Amino acid sequence: MIVQFRPQRPFGRRAFLVGALSVSSASLLAACGGGGGGAAAPTAAAGPATAAPVTKPATAPPAQAAPASTATPATVASTSAPGTALTKDTAPSVPNAAAAKQFAAAKLTYYGDAVGAGADFDKAAATRFTQDTGISVTVVPGAQNSTDRFSTYQRLFQGQSADVDVLMIDVIWPGALAPHLLDLAPRLSNEAKQHYSTIIENNTIDGKLVGMPWFGDFGLLYYRTDLLQKYGLSAPPKTWDELEQQAQKIMDGEKAANPTFTGFVFQGNAYEGLTCDALELIASSGGGTIIDQSNKVTVNNPQAVAILNKLRGWVGTISPRGVTGYQEEDSRNAFQGGNAAFMRNWPYAYALGNAAESPVKGKFDAAPLPAQPGSTPVGTVGGSQLGVSRYSKNQDAAIEFVRYLSSPEVETWRAVVGSFVPTISSVADNPDVLKVMPFLKTAAGVERVARPSRQTGEKYNEASTAFFQGVNQILNGQDAAQVLPQTQQRIERLVR
Repeated sequence: MIVQFRPQRPFGRRAFLVGALSVSSASLLAACGGGGGGAAAPTAAAGPATAAPVTKPATAPPAQAAPASTATPATVASTSAPGTALTKDTAPSVPNAAAAKQFAAAKLTYYGDAVGAGADFDKAAATRFTQDTGISVTVVPGAQNSTDRFSTYQRLFQGQSADVDVLMIDVIWPGALAPHLLDLAPRLSNEAKQHYSTIIENNTIDGKLVGMPWFGDFGLLYYRTDLLQKYGLSAPPKTWDELEQQAQKIMDGEKAANPTFTGFVFQGNAYEGLTCDALELIASSGGGTIIDQSNKVTVNNPQAVAILNKLRGWVGTISPRGVTGYQEEDSRNAFQGGNAAFMRNWPYAYALGNAAESPVKGKFDAAPLPAQPGSTPVGTVGGSQLGVSRYSKNQDAAIEFVRYLSSPEVETWRAVVGSFVPTISSVADNPDVLKVMPFLKTAAGVERVARPSRQTGEKYNEASTAFFQGVNQILNGQDAAQVLPQTQQRIERLVR
C-alpha cells in the first residue's frame, strides 16, 4: 500500500470545509503562546535591539514553534537493523508490527504537523508504518496557526466526519475535544504509563484517555555563562530574588558598553504565552495553579499577589518596559542578539542560540526556572498529543498508528535527530538524547504543571484570556491585590 503525503487541502466530502488552511515552512512551535489564542506573528515590541540579525523560525506557539529541529542533524542506531543509522527520513521499525498487520486493509488519514521538519518526520514514520504493517497512511500537514487548526477540528467533529482518523492536538485541547475523541486507555494503558504522569493526567478527561503524549515542552531559564563568569557569579539563580540580584549586577556592568542591554526578558504580552509564564511564577512561589484539582479557582492568594507584584517591579528596571508586548521571538531576539543576561523561553531557543550565526553561540546555557525558597522549580507543560477521532471507520488501525508514533523508539528517533522534547522519562535519560538536549538532565527535577484546560474544557480560551489580561494589567502598573480578585471572579463564572 502506498503512503501518501499530500499538501494541505479541504477534506473533500464536507462542503463546509471548502478552502485550504495556510501552512508555513516550519513545524509547529511546541511552545504555548498560540495555544488557545492562535499563533500570532511576533509583535514589534519596544525594547533592546539585537546586536546582529537573528534568523526567526515561523512561530506560533501553542500552540507553539520550531521545536529545536534546527539543531545540527544527528543519527541514532536503528532499532531494526543494528549498525545502521537513523536520519530524518529513516524511521525506526514498528515494535508491534505483527499485531497491527491484522488491520492491513485499513487506510488512515493523519492530520499531522505543519510543512517543515515535523512534517518530514511524519512522512518518514508513516512510510515505515505502512512498510511494516501494510496499513496505508495519508499524511495531511496541518495549519501552523493553532486557531485555524482548532477550527478545522471543530468543523470536522460538528459534521461527524470520517475524513480524518488520527489528529495531532495541542496540550490545552483535550478538554474541549474530548467528546469527539476515542478513549485510548483500554488499548494503550500500559504504554501510557511510560509517559510523564502530569501529561497523562492532562489528557484524561472524565476518566477517559483522549490523547497520547507526542512531544513535550516546558519553560526554561536561559543565562549567559560568559557574563556570570565575568561578574563572579558561580551559578545561575535558584530563586526569583537571586534572579533579580544577578540581573541587576550584570546589567549595571554592561550598560556602559551597550545601552540597550537588559537583565531579564520574558513573554509579557497579553496572550497565551503570558498565561504560561505567570503560571510558572505563581506555582513556583506556593501560589497554586490557577484552578486546583477540585475545580476551585485559587488565583487570588497572597503568594500570587506577592510574586506578580515583584514581576511588575521588574518592568522598567531589570526588564525593558517593552516586555509587556513581548512574545517568544521578541525575547529570543533580545537574548540571542547579546542584549539580555537572562531569558525565559522554550527549548526551541536552545538550538537556535547555538546556530553558527548566533552572537551568543557557546556563551549561554539553560537551567530550571527559579523558585521561591521552599518551593520546587516549575515549567508549564506545552507540546502536542495524538488523538483518534470517534468518527473514524478504522479505529483499530488508528490506535496501532498512535501506539507506534508515541513509542519509546519513535520518541528517541525524533529527539536525537530532530530535538523534539520527549514525553517518556527513559527517553529523556538516553545519553544520545542528552547530547542533543543537555538541559533535559538539569531540568529533570522540574515540576511540569498543566494549564487548567482539563477543568475548563471548551471555556479554556476564555479562562486563559481572563488570566493573562489580568497579569498584563499588573505588568503595566496595577496592583496585583486589586487585579486578582476581579480575575478570579471572571474565571469562577466560567467554571460554574
